[in-house]
Amino acid sequence: MVVRDLAWSDFTALVENYFALYEEVLENPDIGVSLFPQRPTLGEEAEWFARLYRRVQEGVAVASVAEEQGRAVGLCNVERKTHAEAQHIGVLGILVAREWRRKGIGRALLEHAIVRCRGRFEFLELAVFASNTHARTLYQSLGFRPWGVEPQAILRGGRRTDLEHMMLDLADSGTS
Repeated sequence: MVVRDLAWSDFTALVENYFALYEEVLENPDIGVSLFPQRPTLGEEAEWFARLYRRVQEGVAVASVAEEQGRAVGLCNVERKTHAEAQHIGVLGILVAREWRRKGIGRALLEHAIVRCRGRFEFLELAVFASNTHARTLYQSLGFRPWGVEPQAILRGGRRTDLEHMMLDLADSGTS
């Protein structure tokens, strides 16, 4: 596995990984990724990717990619909060393609992203499905600490799931 910064050539694989979630959630409604009510169009994803790529180039976002067998199989992105008084906080999102989960890729992506975030952000925050104990344990092992729960924040398939909010103080974290 190679973990590296985002490249323009990652677009197709990353979009395919994301689109696959819309099929996966039908089999596993507990998958811990928030989705739009309808799968975005390829054009909407192209706009999202171009915006992320530009923000990385401008230094206001970080995007780490895991590559296996020459293909992007995971993405961890961190984007600066837009509110003027909260721009010292980066909001983290992560996705690993289904067939590559539980192989250490998520940890490697997070470690790479955290290193890239030092000097750009003071804190990282994320929200995780409270039912996703594997992800919560991983985040805590890297220094993220829970700061609150948003009860019943996700409604999927008639079931409600709490969101746990977590934060990492980059000055205190030991990930290098």
